[in-house]
Amino acid sequence: MTRITYEVVEHDGGWAYRLGDVYSETFATREEALDAAQRVAREQEMPGPSATIEYEDSKGRWHQEEASGDDRPETEVKA
Repeated sequence: MTRITYEVVEHDGGWAYRLGDVYSETFATREEALDAAQRVAREQEMPGPSATIEYEDSKGRWHQEEASGDDRPETEVKA
């Protein structure tokens, strides 16, 4: 199973959470950013309907595959 980690960090004059190199919107306080990260982490683990997804790879080729709605990652939040 995949495991992802959201990290709460100072960002752009406030606080944000990030996943890898991607930052959330900026929050005024660390607590607001932490609350948002925890909410997003909970939502990320929730199963949903299966769906067909399409994406383009780095070589410009398109792919189509079925994404199972119950194949959700484990999440964690580092404050």
